[in-house]
This record gives sequence, structure tokens and C-alpha cells, in this order.
Amino acid sequence: MHHKVVTVIQKILHILEFVISVLTLIVLVGMLGLEIYRMCTVPGEYFASLDHYLHSILTIVVGLEFVRMLIDLTPANTLEVLIVAISRHVILNHNDPLGNVACVLCIAGLFATRRFLIPKKEMKVEMSEVE
Repeated sequence: MHHKVVTVIQKILHILEFVISVLTLIVLVGMLGLEIYRMCTVPGEYFASLDHYLHSILTIVVGLEFVRMLIDLTPANTLEVLIVAISRHVILNHNDPLGNVACVLCIAGLFATRRFLIPKKEMKVEMSEVE
């Protein structure tokens, strides 16, 4: 009986994760459409600030990686989301050299984690299935 309840709860959680990922994807597509609209209506003003453009586009990219992670929760996807998010931070916040060094070291640590600490057979396995 206890095992059946746990299985039902896990299925409900997977469905909720999928619903959240679909809703997030809809919002991200809307954001992308809004950015394309802004680019087309006033291109000279839109591209005058490269920081604004990079911030908007990289936010959408991180969001898409997050949706991919929600749909397929594997160690590989989780590490990729973290790498993309930290890379976005380095690109957009280039005012603190020590912060940039820390971010680069974090990315190197994530690559090392992926290479040395997670077995290859578990990289593409759903994290909820690994015991």
C-alpha cells in the first residue's frame, strides 16, 4: 500500500513538473515574440544598448535550458543549466574581476564534476530513478 501511494505521488509530481515546464515555455515564447517585436519597431534604439539585448536574449536562453531540465531531469541537463546561468552572469556582469574569476572557477568545477564525479551511465538517467 505504501509503495502505491509513493508511486502515485511521483506520477503527480512528474505531471506538475511537465505543466510548469509548458507554462514556462509559453511565457518564454511570448518574451521572444516581444523582443522580436521591439527589434522590428525601433531597431536603432533597440540595438543602441547591447547590454539590454544580451540581457533579454540570454534570459530567454537560460529559461529554455531550465524548461529542458524540468522535462528531463538528468544530472547532465542540470549541470548544463548551471553552466549556462553562470556564463550568462559572467557575460552580463563584467564589472567585478574577482567575481568573474569565481564564476570561471565555478564553471570549471561543474565540468570537473561532470567528468569525474558522475558515472557516465547515470548522466542521462532521470535523477528520480537513481537510488
